[in-house]
Amino acid sequence: MVGVISPAAGDALARFLAHKSALDNASDNTISAYRRDLTDFLTFLTLHRGEPQGWAPLMAVGVADMRSWMARERSGGLSPRSLARKLSAVKSFYRWLAEREGCDPTAVLATRAPKFQAKLPRPLSEESAKQVIETVEFQSQEDWIGARDTAVVTLLYGCGLRVSEALGLKRKDAPLPAALRVVGKGDKERVVPVLDAARDAVDHYIKLCPHILSADDALFRGARGRALNPRIVQKVMQQTRQQLGLPASATPHAMRHSFATHLLSAGGDLRAIQELLGHASLSTTQAYTHVDTARLMEVYNKTHPKA
Repeated sequence: MVGVISPAAGDALARFLAHKSALDNASDNTISAYRRDLTDFLTFLTLHRGEPQGWAPLMAVGVADMRSWMARERSGGLSPRSLARKLSAVKSFYRWLAEREGCDPTAVLATRAPKFQAKLPRPLSEESAKQVIETVEFQSQEDWIGARDTAVVTLLYGCGLRVSEALGLKRKDAPLPAALRVVGKGDKERVVPVLDAARDAVDHYIKLCPHILSADDALFRGARGRALNPRIVQKVMQQTRQQLGLPASATPHAMRHSFATHLLSAGGDLRAIQELLGHASLSTTQAYTHVDTARLMEVYNKTHPKA
């Protein structure tokens, strides 16, 4: 499919991706998603118009082109959420083209994304989160592996870390300080407070770990001494939730959701939670206000006396 894209369009795409990577610090996964979505869009333009799109046609995308593309995507069974993501990539590309090449992106930017029901985070209850931390160690027969799994899960819930962030810690990061500097998505740094429980769990793991680690080695290790694979964390969490009878939504990432939701329930400031989670946009963090409201309504409906 890439072959039907003109050299001009291919060059523009390559320069856009380089810009996103170098200046916007977009992750590899984000760059791959942009490449896939924009290649699909540019290929559509070529097939829709019957010829490769050079500079002039590329910068003259009109309302009819956008409508045809949206209709093609919808008829192909693409979900509203996925189509909205693709449209966002196209708009980002055309904003960049407008800044660099002076094209008029009005038709693209005016295209409305399809409406869809946003997925709310699905946190665990405070009791369930506590049970996970207390139970995860029993999924392994080796004490040091159980201590490792407890330390990882405690970091996810106690510090609101992503799995990649927890597994990105180095041996030199421990003993954990009172405030930990974390490198998150897009190489953005943030500082998160470390609870005593998280610090103690990491210290206990290090004490039992049989592998000799240098300062720059990954802190968490697999059974054979290599850096711990995130799939192992997912598998251990799956075993733990099955033992506790928790729903499939009780994933490693749900521990991070739980961290945010429980902070909000306790009166935490939304901006502060945004900083702790490393969200670029407050709107992302605001999803937790909907979760909290939904939880309150559920309690209300169960307990309020009916007339």
